[in-house]
Amino acid sequence: MAQLNHKQLTPMINGREKQATDAYLKFLQAKGAPSGLLYRRSRFLDVFMNQLRVQEQTRKAFALALEEILIHLTQEDKSNALNTAREYFPFWMDDIKAIALFNAHYGFSTKEVTWKPKHITLQALTKNLDSEVFNKEESLSLESYLKSIANLGADRSIIETRSKLAKIILLRLREAPTKSHATYRISVDLTLPLFQTQEIRDLYLEVVREFYHYWENDPSAEELTFGKN
Repeated sequence: MAQLNHKQLTPMINGREKQATDAYLKFLQAKGAPSGLLYRRSRFLDVFMNQLRVQEQTRKAFALALEEILIHLTQEDKSNALNTAREYFPFWMDDIKAIALFNAHYGFSTKEVTWKPKHITLQALTKNLDSEVFNKEESLSLESYLKSIANLGADRSIIETRSKLAKIILLRLREAPTKSHATYRISVDLTLPLFQTQEIRDLYLEVVREFYHYWENDPSAEELTFGKN
């Protein structure tokens, strides 16, 4: 009888997940990430890779695998997990365009940001959402985003739903000390758990990705987000 060697008994993590992880960690290192941050990211990915190795290479499969991990983490560890997963995703998908966008437009900040939006329930956050008054800069971001969505042919219900989620993003960022990718990401991480279903969480994350450049009031926001028409 043929003997099993060590490689046959080892989970196959040294393929897609290992290549993606190596590329991601090298990316962070090139951006000047401190050793402590790299260590936390790599420790999470050691666990996450094992969860991903049996999954199809799809956004839904990635999200479900992440949900399984988050259940077992403390609130403090969830923040690191969500940050890592969001940044790791395009590497795992081998999405060259998304990685290039991440590099060119998001960058990577090694400065420690300690700000967090105030704790609030979803009910309290959305209670007066329709009557909320936004300042000039916030309104410009929101109007530009919704105009782009409308130009793409979205119907009224889609526009209204995305409008509500974009307003939530704006409200959560009002007291942020700086307008940066770091504060945007922290706000997203601490808002996501407020949504109860996977469906609305997925939709919220779609709006988060779409709205970012509009929130920055980047004049090229539509092209950066949706590409050239």
